[in-house]
Amino acid sequence: MALQVTNSPFSEEQVELLNRLLPSITETQQNWLSGYLTAISAATSPPSGSHIAVVERPAIEVPTAVKEITILYGSQTGNGQGVAEQAAAKLKEQSFDVTIQSMSDFKPTTLKKLEHLLLVVSTHGEGDPPDTALPLYEFLHGRRAPKLDHLQYSVLALGDSSYEFFCKTGSDFDKRLSELGATPLAPRVDCDLDYDEPAAQWLAAVEVALQIQTGGQSAAASLEVENTTSTQYSRMNPFRAEVLENINLNGRGSNKETRHLELSLEGSGLVYEPGDSLGIFPENNSELVDKVIGEGSWNPEETVEINSQGERRALRVALLNYFEITVLTKPLLEKLSNYSESERLKHLLESEQASELRTYIEGRDLLDALKDFGPISASEQQLIGILRKLPARLYSIASSLQANPDEVHLTVGVVRYEAHGRSRQGVCSIQCAENLEPGDTLPVYVHKNDNFRLPTNPETPIIMIGPGTGIAPFRSFIEERSETGAEGKSWLFFGDQHYVTDFYYQTEWQNYVKDGSLSRLDVAFSRDTEEKVYVQHRMKEASQEFYQWIEDGAVIYVCGDEQNMAKDVHATLLEILQQEGGKTLEESEQFMTQLIQEKRYQRDVY
Repeated sequence: MALQVTNSPFSEEQVELLNRLLPSITETQQNWLSGYLTAISAATSPPSGSHIAVVERPAIEVPTAVKEITILYGSQTGNGQGVAEQAAAKLKEQSFDVTIQSMSDFKPTTLKKLEHLLLVVSTHGEGDPPDTALPLYEFLHGRRAPKLDHLQYSVLALGDSSYEFFCKTGSDFDKRLSELGATPLAPRVDCDLDYDEPAAQWLAAVEVALQIQTGGQSAAASLEVENTTSTQYSRMNPFRAEVLENINLNGRGSNKETRHLELSLEGSGLVYEPGDSLGIFPENNSELVDKVIGEGSWNPEETVEINSQGERRALRVALLNYFEITVLTKPLLEKLSNYSESERLKHLLESEQASELRTYIEGRDLLDALKDFGPISASEQQLIGILRKLPARLYSIASSLQANPDEVHLTVGVVRYEAHGRSRQGVCSIQCAENLEPGDTLPVYVHKNDNFRLPTNPETPIIMIGPGTGIAPFRSFIEERSETGAEGKSWLFFGDQHYVTDFYYQTEWQNYVKDGSLSRLDVAFSRDTEEKVYVQHRMKEASQEFYQWIEDGAVIYVCGDEQNMAKDVHATLLEILQQEGGKTLEESEQFMTQLIQEKRYQRDVY
């Protein structure tokens, strides 16, 4: 009999996992699992008032026939890599022999030798694999893909449910491995932006499946508590960074507002490298929160549970600090429909024209949905139950720690626009622009991104393409290279609307050109000429020299808008390879794939 959410203490995601797992296990396996859970519940509780820094999972004896497990991650921004590394550490604690690699470093032909494979992969853009996952993805979907009847696997898919093709890459890997004969070790789990809990549930299911296979017996459970006076700051425990500077980079008369933020990391112990990002946990706009509460006639002081640990906050506080209200997704509307009698909403969700729902969602928020599909019969707690967690906003770091000890700098484009008869604002950028003064603090953490790194050899030439706020990581790159005395050539392509008002860090770049830290600077200001000129046009104009830099081993970096700029830059790179290198389109595409594998073509796009 299927477990029901209404009569169980489990979340919907946990119930789904249990209902997929339980029917497939034998009576012996059920007995083993029962003993395992009993051992966990018998664990000693930590003493009252103690500070728990690390809680270890109950120790389980693994038989001498140790299983070898390969974990592959495909990650654009580093989230997938972080989850994969955590999974590897936990499995190693259970005495499994774990190999962990980026998909870009993995030789696909060795798939035939593997017995256990875990994939952690994100979906990028409109359902595309991240750059690092492309070689393996194309191999598995090509003619050379082998039969994998011997392989057991599980997929953790990372994505963003505000996109139409939510977790499509993970779904594609899952489907293709199954088609090739591989057997699921544990069901695929699709994660939204708040991925911590579902990722932990996925790993728990994987661990149980592996222990069942190895015939592990539940040992006496033990709970190890580490008492510590030091605090390690992270995404789960952000540091309150003091604002040192908050400056508008745009000149008077600009159509844009771009803030240069300088934050203090003093006392945090946080470190970063050029290419990393800083995560900021923002607050929702208080006026919008009040309008949402008023539209649903909810009590702002009613306390609600905000997480699986049972923490409670007043509804208004929960909506201000913990839950997403500015983005509509299909899953959100599906959950909202359980509390609405709106025929229009039902039509949108049942329509065979996916574009109809996509058109409605674009540019609207929770307040729009409440107005359009109300009245909503949900209680305060039920409202919280349909919302996803408020995710941190990631910003490419625009400084070198070597050049600016105990500081981190950001370049933040402020988002303001009109849509559907209302003014809209970016949650974090508006907070930075309008509500932050020197002396204020922001909750932050460092987000590692090993897929966007300076070359280890300081003599390697680099080409940086970063229009708009995409300039941020390249300020970090050049600061670092200037500080360390790197001798490799460097070439920067920057573009925006107007030279006079939108040339971010202009004096710095000109000084770097003068002292030789920056070898060449090409700029494109699209609104200063009758015909719009963008960075890809400057690349074409210098195509011969650009190709020579590639031949000399240059690493190409692209940062900024994925929808238009990054695609146009990629297409231009292919043109340069064909025009200057005499390659066919197919040969150029293969060469680009090779550059990705060699980490000579790296992108930080959004």
